[in-house]
Amino acid sequence: MTKFLKMHGLGNDFMLLDAREHPVALTAQQVRNLADRCTGVGFDQLILVEPSETASVKARFWNPDGSEVPSCGNGSRALAVYLGGAASIETAGGPLTSAASGSQAEIDMGPPRWHWEQTLAYPLDTLHLPVSWDELTDPAALSVGNPHIVFEVSDPAAIPLESLGPRIETDPLFPAGINVGIARVDALDRITLRVWERGAGLTRACGTGAVAAVAALQKRGRIGAEVTVTMPGGEVRVRRDESGHLHLAGPAIISFTGEIDLEAFA
Repeated sequence: MTKFLKMHGLGNDFMLLDAREHPVALTAQQVRNLADRCTGVGFDQLILVEPSETASVKARFWNPDGSEVPSCGNGSRALAVYLGGAASIETAGGPLTSAASGSQAEIDMGPPRWHWEQTLAYPLDTLHLPVSWDELTDPAALSVGNPHIVFEVSDPAAIPLESLGPRIETDPLFPAGINVGIARVDALDRITLRVWERGAGLTRACGTGAVAAVAALQKRGRIGAEVTVTMPGGEVRVRRDESGHLHLAGPAIISFTGEIDLEAFA
């Protein structure tokens, strides 16, 4: 039997496996079976914690469709709370540093990456992409460890993201797929956001989505250096430091712990 934790950050929920002492090998089908909310554990992402030669730990992330992704902002915050204190985290999306106290954690997500090769199939202006999907126009595309497209809208709740999200996620313009964010600027220090996550669909909160939306709106001069991001599951804070790094801060909690026979889900 393998021990696991169920955690969430603003309702964005995770299954965490600590494989630092006992290695765990996962298949895509195994992840899909574990992600089933009726017959498995159920989660928006699975986090596997492994030893690292360059950081406190190595973190790997899987979506419920079985795809492994390089980065997860809220998942990194959940991991930071699990580790406690200050830590460094090796991810496929780049190195992260974290600081946690109780149920609160802040992650240095590094600088946003705007080069077209981070997100697109061919060169375009990533700050103002000349593309549209129905009422969604003039997006920005960037990477914050994984790829995002951000649209500014007047009413995020009115956008049919359930239908537009999968269309945009799988558009050939984005060879690795893309996360889709729709944001409204409420004030210089506050935005409202909804996110369709690549490989997961609509989630109650998305950490990298919050960071990407703030980065895009900051670069367009629409908001200030420190911003509260309101999502269906609650609020996180994103700030840009003097070096251009973006920091994601907010709560994460352990919902419960358990043991599971991973082979039964192979």
